[in-house]
Amino acid sequence: MTPQAMLARLVGFDSVVGRPNLALMNEIADWLDGNGIPCRLLTGPEGDRVNLFATIGDSALPGYILSGHVDVVPATEPEWRADPFLLRDCDDRLIGRGACDMKGLVAAVLTAAPDLAAMSLATPIHIALSYDEEAGCKGVPHMIAALPDLCAPPLGCIVGEPTGLAPVLAHKGKAALELCATGVPGHSSRPDLGHNAIHALLPALVAATTQAATLQASGPRDARFAPPWSSLQIGTIEGGQALNIIPEHATARIEARAIAGTDPESLLAPVLAAAEAHGVAAHWLSSYPPLALDRDHPLVGLTQRISGQEALAAVSFGTEAGLFQQAGIPSVICGPGDIARAHRPEEYLTRNELSACYRMVLALGQACAP
Repeated sequence: MTPQAMLARLVGFDSVVGRPNLALMNEIADWLDGNGIPCRLLTGPEGDRVNLFATIGDSALPGYILSGHVDVVPATEPEWRADPFLLRDCDDRLIGRGACDMKGLVAAVLTAAPDLAAMSLATPIHIALSYDEEAGCKGVPHMIAALPDLCAPPLGCIVGEPTGLAPVLAHKGKAALELCATGVPGHSSRPDLGHNAIHALLPALVAATTQAATLQASGPRDARFAPPWSSLQIGTIEGGQALNIIPEHATARIEARAIAGTDPESLLAPVLAAAEAHGVAAHWLSSYPPLALDRDHPLVGLTQRISGQEALAAVSFGTEAGLFQQAGIPSVICGPGDIARAHRPEEYLTRNELSACYRMVLALGQACAP
């Protein structure tokens, strides 16, 4: 099977974030098993979604993880020129939802797996595929928690998000919070007989905008990122049903993105305090830490050699790499494509990018061979 044929198979699964993924993961497991590579399907707490973990080589020895996610964002934009879940080859572009983010990496790894198995690796290579990364890296923590039962402590992890195959050493962390206010409905002419849920949200929203301005004006800086400060924004607000009805329910979702060395959840502390003071319920939607790897770490040199690219200091988007690092596994981001093409209609990966990623995976195998 060629990497392009494998990518077509993967894109053909409508694996939108938050939905069951057993059909796709069973397909991948069958491919690996058919090539003599045993794997484990690890069911998440949702019950209908699984992570997949496979090892090529001796799992009792320290090795390297190749990490990717199989979920994709929805493809409902009208600008798609054809079925987004049917890979199209147009002018060197392999077009389809997830082609760039990040089934291209997964296709390259799976296609190379039989070749890796034939190398009798002295240092094992693990394949770690997760679910619901697009919802805030919800799936991979369950796989990371299971790693002590799956393999020896890994030497490092390469997360294949699209970076143009340049190793990336750092990214921001993220925390997302939902606020839910409950009011007492009634006719808007008698506000004294009701309680406005939207009004109840306002102190927390003011705290959010104040915190955002403070972070920009005087918060810590890290010049590797754009922007170089931690940020905070109110992403959505929902509430009310008519102008002349006192709103009974209101919801807001707020995110914080933290530079390395900052806990993203801590950035939302003023928002939580204001919500609690005004009887507004709050719960975390997702959270993952920043990534920061020293440039002189051996994993950086290895990834530069196999990719043929010099390392980049940082990106501002987040990945599962921060969670692997938090678990004590040195991690770097390195995958095919450009993040600017992700989450957009007509998302694509070029044939050359896919082939280069395939060669990178084989080069890792050669580095791990006897």
